[in-house]
Amino acid sequence: MTKLLVSLLSLTLLLTGCGQKTADGGNEGGGKQITVALMPKSKGNAYFIACRKGAEEAAKELNVKLLWEGPTESDPAKQNEIVETWITRGVDVIAVAVENREGISSALRKARAKGIKVVTWDSDAATDARDLFVNQATPEGIGTALMEEAAKAMGGQGEYAIITASLTAANMNEWQKHIKIANDTRFPDAKQVALRPCDDMKDKAFSEATALVNAHPNLKLILAICSPAVPGAAEAVKQAGKQNSVKVVGLGLPNENKRYVKEGITPSVILWNTMDLGYLAVQTATALARGEVKAGDTKIQAGRLGEMEIQGDNVLLGKPFVFTADNIDQFDF
Repeated sequence: MTKLLVSLLSLTLLLTGCGQKTADGGNEGGGKQITVALMPKSKGNAYFIACRKGAEEAAKELNVKLLWEGPTESDPAKQNEIVETWITRGVDVIAVAVENREGISSALRKARAKGIKVVTWDSDAATDARDLFVNQATPEGIGTALMEEAAKAMGGQGEYAIITASLTAANMNEWQKHIKIANDTRFPDAKQVALRPCDDMKDKAFSEATALVNAHPNLKLILAICSPAVPGAAEAVKQAGKQNSVKVVGLGLPNENKRYVKEGITPSVILWNTMDLGYLAVQTATALARGEVKAGDTKIQAGRLGEMEIQGDNVLLGKPFVFTADNIDQFDF
């Protein structure tokens, strides 16, 4: 009788242990936990810090292991090095916000050849180097919105300069194409007089904006198309005492720009919900790794975001949003 009770107790413990989660979220005896390796352009950029919050939210919901690694400052070579490390490690899916389109595409092709799924987000690689691109909005939508807000701030005419992250950033180069199209076709009295990179650094944007203001006495606006450049340029305009004659418009985070928006230096800031972008990147990467989305699909289920549109091989977050003095206090990121 005693032996029978011991046997029954052992069997009960064995059965109740099946399917329990391990400490890292995997299933004992089941399939391994998916590892999503997510890379920003630079870890210290507030834009990507906000993206990370959304990424971690999605990873928790989906029970995937999230690796977050990237250069401390914009560094295409470092991005390549990290991708190579992830290939060696054998992660399930790599998702990269690309700094240099051509520079990283070879490494991403190598990852795909090893059976690793590849997603790009925020900024794209060559189309044959990845499976899907998580696009915050279409390049046309972003470029057009930027030029519209710039023209509005300039009264439709005058000189403006662009500060970008780098001259090789694929997404920003695409935006510039559509800025030019809108400039030429809709606002011909506005004239771009300079293009300067800031390497995604606020301090360098400050220096570049200061130089632009000094070099172009008729400058009416600085169009800053990476998030650190907007507050950097606005502070430069303020310290130069040019806030009444030079305005700053661009892509940036509301929290970083509230003071300049309220002071009238920055009439508007354009962006999207960066936390949602990080969230959608992880949702897409996980769906790809699990075989829940494939080539030719036009929709993807993305957790709390619901059903998101796929155009070709682009998963679209949505249209750009314009933050102004009237609405900027409603947002906290």
